[in-house]
Amino acid sequence: MSPVPHVKERTEVRDGMRITWHEPIPADDGIVLRADVFRPIEEDGHYPVILSYGVYAKGLAFQEGYPLQWEKMISDYPQILQGSTNKYQNWETTDPERWVPHGYAVVRVDSRGAGWSPGFMDPGCARETDDLYQCIEWAGTQSWSNGKVGMLGISYYASNQWRVAGKHPPHLAAIIPWEGQNDRYRDSGFHGGILSQFQERWAKHQVAGPSRSPTRSWPRTASTSTRS
Repeated sequence: MSPVPHVKERTEVRDGMRITWHEPIPADDGIVLRADVFRPIEEDGHYPVILSYGVYAKGLAFQEGYPLQWEKMISDYPQILQGSTNKYQNWETTDPERWVPHGYAVVRVDSRGAGWSPGFMDPGCARETDDLYQCIEWAGTQSWSNGKVGMLGISYYASNQWRVAGKHPPHLAAIIPWEGQNDRYRDSGFHGGILSQFQERWAKHQVAGPSRSPTRSWPRTASTSTRS
């Protein structure tokens, strides 16, 4: 069970975007999931949505949470540093500074029990898929949405795309799953019949580690004044 401090949503305009931190998304069992929403500044626009839902703390900056991987990436692909401040880069998800200017809204949801969302974390379970379905329908019916929700993400953020797409949410228009396992036994459990330690290491270092701490999801993406 994830203990989550009191949190209140807050909207501000910064870096050419209208950003709402910790937008509440109520689930059907009473849990309130929390999302960061990045969208164009215009109040009366209607935009297609790019949504992700996962365990890696929606506000944890790539550079902070995964410094070695970040340094390797910008060394190999220095063009990443052009055209974006990279302050809103997040592990394996969309950079809103590259999509919002083109008329998209980007929604990042902390999954149940992760980051700023309360509840019991159970990665890949049926409850997560139900939550994601409801997040899609929430995003598709907001006043700033055009009713079309797409999902884009890597690995964890890809795997849950396959699962929720099978439930046919009415507002889900597209999925772009990168490196998303659709056979957990062969893809991450047993490689060629040989036991893989991936899940054990992943759970220890990426799920139960610092990226789950709500207090570490603030420094680069939201001012500390929003914590009250």
